[in-house]
Amino acid sequence: MITPLLIAAVVGYLLGSLPFGYLVARAKGVNIFEVGSKNPGATNVRRVLGSGPGNLVLILDAAKGAAAAAIPWEEIIKSVFQPGQVVQLHVAGLGGALVGHSFSCFTGFRGGKGVATGAGGFTVLFPLGALIAIAVWGLALAATRYVSLASILAAASLPFSAFFLRQSVLLIMVSAVVAVFVALRHRANISRLLAGTESRLGRKKAGDPKS
Repeated sequence: MITPLLIAAVVGYLLGSLPFGYLVARAKGVNIFEVGSKNPGATNVRRVLGSGPGNLVLILDAAKGAAAAAIPWEEIIKSVFQPGQVVQLHVAGLGGALVGHSFSCFTGFRGGKGVATGAGGFTVLFPLGALIAIAVWGLALAATRYVSLASILAAASLPFSAFFLRQSVLLIMVSAVVAVFVALRHRANISRLLAGTESRLGRKKAGDPKS
């Protein structure tokens, strides 16, 4: 079982490593690693280049997470694994995609924070949980205008949804790990939130760090 899990994780990593934020910005003549928060995620692309490129990156980053979680391993290796084992390969694929997105081998192991990629993957693995997380994100953003806080709260909702909706132990554990991963990737934002210097959506302050 170890070898197929490694294969799934590597395939997911390569998918997740596709640097869509960097490529979309480069197409506009911008090195996204040198402007704004220097992060290639959709939020920074949107702030630097506008909603069109930002939304495109959001969709593409979500799509690669969904693709990594949806690879049809049943058809590829159905002669080796039982259906109950295959779900572990989908989880490994998503895990690899999250790591790849955040530490892309194509951009010197720099990357985004994994929110859109994780959302795409959980839309495949746990659709109702993903829907709840999106609702939490939307409500938190509407109430606070902090994209970072909304993202952290949305990720944190996943393990609770998985637990109360009686999902498998594996999915609960994976949801919890992803929530912690997203929080760690936002640790600089958390520091700014606590200091009251985090940028709000739609409001720019000279010299303020961005999400």
